[in-house]
Amino acid sequence: MVLRLTSMLLILNHVGGLFFFNKKKDPTDPKKSIENVDPSMLCKFVLDGTGRRLGESVSIDHDVLIIKSGSQFLGVPLKHVASVEKSLVVKGLLDFTKAYELGEKWRKESYREIDHHDHPEEQSK
Repeated sequence: MVLRLTSMLLILNHVGGLFFFNKKKDPTDPKKSIENVDPSMLCKFVLDGTGRRLGESVSIDHDVLIIKSGSQFLGVPLKHVASVEKSLVVKGLLDFTKAYELGEKWRKESYREIDHHDHPEEQSK
């Protein structure tokens, strides 16, 4: 009887440790840290899976690569981007709707256009 009770306590302790004392995920995950981003990913041409040029990488916002494509900005998660020689390649299919939303979000938050027509008196000097 004592042996059964001891073995039950050991099993409960082990199972309870699995469910109640499991390690929570660390919010400072090193894979998503901005310090681990390769700065050589900026100012490179970005290609899709077929080799067509999407644009040029201009910024990295948390875990999203910002690409300037014509007059638009596209955002692609870094986990879908691979560095190949002198350019970057987007792995898999690119959802342009979602990429445009991520790029526009970045543009509204952190992109500022320079307007040279604000101070005409400075230009005449």
